[in-house]
Amino acid sequence: MEQFIELPYGAPGEGFMVSYLITYLQASRKDYIIQGQVHCRLADHPKPNSLDVWLRRNFTSRQDTKQATNELVHEITATGLFVEGRFICPDSGRKCKGIRLIG
Repeated sequence: MEQFIELPYGAPGEGFMVSYLITYLQASRKDYIIQGQVHCRLADHPKPNSLDVWLRRNFTSRQDTKQATNELVHEITATGLFVEGRFICPDSGRKCKGIRLIG
């Protein structure tokens, strides 16, 4: 069954289908994405390739509010399709918290 995840700080009803994240990662030829939760305006976000930015750009009208909270990451991993870990950030080059697609 397809899972919808509501955004923690989005407007009522705003969220995304987990399959959209899988499709995005596959199209990007990556199996992981950095969480990148930052309190800042979208235009000032230091990690443009992060889950936080992807969510803000595509699934909420509240683009200047962080969306990739720890609770949201736990909800994504609870689907059994992703695991949490530390991965090389494509923006900073450092290991950062993120999620990886299983299989």
